[in-house]
Amino acid sequence: MTRLAAALIVLVAALFSASLVTGPASIGAAEGLRALILGGDGPVPMVMREIRLPRAILGATIGAGLGLAGAALQGYLRNPLAEPGLIGVTGTATLGAVLAIHGGLSALTPLATPAAALIGAGLGVALLMSLAAGQGGALMLILAGIALAQLAAALSALVLNLSPNPYAAQEIVFWMMGSLADRSMLHVALALPAMAVGWVLLLTTGRALDALTLGEDAAAGMGVNLARLRWQIVLGTAAAVGGGAAVAGGIGFVGLVVPHLLRPLTGARPAALLWSSALGGAALLLAADIAVRVTFPERDLKLGVVTALIGVPLFLHMLARARREGGP
Repeated sequence: MTRLAAALIVLVAALFSASLVTGPASIGAAEGLRALILGGDGPVPMVMREIRLPRAILGATIGAGLGLAGAALQGYLRNPLAEPGLIGVTGTATLGAVLAIHGGLSALTPLATPAAALIGAGLGVALLMSLAAGQGGALMLILAGIALAQLAAALSALVLNLSPNPYAAQEIVFWMMGSLADRSMLHVALALPAMAVGWVLLLTTGRALDALTLGEDAAAGMGVNLARLRWQIVLGTAAAVGGGAAVAGGIGFVGLVVPHLLRPLTGARPAALLWSSALGGAALLLAADIAVRVTFPERDLKLGVVTALIGVPLFLHMLARARREGGP
């Protein structure tokens, strides 16, 4: 585990540094890092501190939240196909942003869209808790989350369909694809507190998730409060993923693929998979964002498209390998 942790930390640090020195502006790595650390006047410090640094921070933190939430949900539901979008909070956050763009609020201030997305995520959590309250357990949570996600997607599509402004419609479509471009430290300050709360809630579920691998009855016998664990994971996922979706839009497959990649390296222990998936998610999203800027620097390629293009082949490869190992 120590070697895995060290390797992931080095990988995230290397990709974070690469993100800081990657971009359309012709700034050398040494010059850029010096301007970032020492500051000063001129365009180079401004590019490094106001454009590249927020983008790198958001790439690492949003990726960490997605990977962590995916591992926590897979551990709680004991379903390897679980991913953060399952509980519907990403959809309600997107719906809040879509309504802000459609209503013209985003034209008044750049923070209107992420603020509306955070409100949407909060309302989604409240609705999910009301739908899944009671003794239904994990099954009721899955059903309520699927219903909420489908409702949010349908309402977002309805708003897009009825939008009379083609520019607003285009902005809505781009938002739904996910991106870290043109984000500032204000976006970091808005999203980071919510995501940090989510990380704390999810990382502290490790012991309970380990016990849950023995079954709900055994976990309850070991002193695990299953109702409390359920809402801790729901609220943690909502905060970690909703905060990220509020500033970056919809980014998929990170929370699904990363735990699958790292599970064999952690002995399939949910507690170890939590922190490793957080680091792995940060690395994957940083790598995808670097690919966005390197592959088509003259085009505004969306990050959510790239994560899907990376995630789907990886996931299909893992499925094919599992099938070969498992036999016909």
